[in-house]
Amino acid sequence: MTPITTRTVEYPADGLTMIGHLALPAGVDRRPAVLLGPEGMGLSDVERRRADALAELGYVALAFDLHGGRYLGDPEEMLARCLPLLADPDRMRGIGHAALDVLRSEPRTDPDRIAAVGYGTGGAVGLELGRDGVSLRAIGTVNATTTGRPGEAARIRCPVWAGVGSEDPIMPPAQRKAFTAEMQAAGVDWRLTLYGGALHAFHHPPVDHPTVPGVGYHPRHARRAWRDVVDLLAECLPVAEDLGA
Repeated sequence: MTPITTRTVEYPADGLTMIGHLALPAGVDRRPAVLLGPEGMGLSDVERRRADALAELGYVALAFDLHGGRYLGDPEEMLARCLPLLADPDRMRGIGHAALDVLRSEPRTDPDRIAAVGYGTGGAVGLELGRDGVSLRAIGTVNATTTGRPGEAARIRCPVWAGVGSEDPIMPPAQRKAFTAEMQAAGVDWRLTLYGGALHAFHHPPVDHPTVPGVGYHPRHARRAWRDVVDLLAECLPVAEDLGA
């Protein structure tokens, strides 16, 4: 682990002023970078800690914002914003590109070595960047087996890993099947990990506000999913060469 520094970054997207969390490893050299997307509720300390953990591993990490600095703890308010967003690939791409521009403009970022990792709505944003032809080294998602417009998955130029709970009613078997069929038809290097007995947002520690039905924390699978994310990055975006290993 290496010492890190963090700072808040503001940038425009989706008609809002977004407030992201940038985490930097020690040093002044360029490093591989990770664009980190939150669940539909929005950016919270959970994602900030994940960005910090990635920086400790040697990555530049930007946890991006979805809602203009707001965390939507009211399920109805969250769905009212996220459902139209998830139905609009161009809006998702706009949010993703705005955050990606911030990450690329960071002097510590190697712009040719960036991966996207996201949870729920943030994972869907990462997938849409891939479908838009963005050059990424990997796309990793949890709870985001979303499908895109016909044929656009063929633009994805990197491995895709998706993790989902077996009992997730928001990403049920039919949705998972549609996602894997899309990836397979497009010739994507894809993997799907099914976490037995887990619900939606199984990776997210319990919150002190109401949630949509079908959400539940599964600490053991949460740890496994994080290891799977780290393994994906180690395979597709290694930092060992930067650290002199």
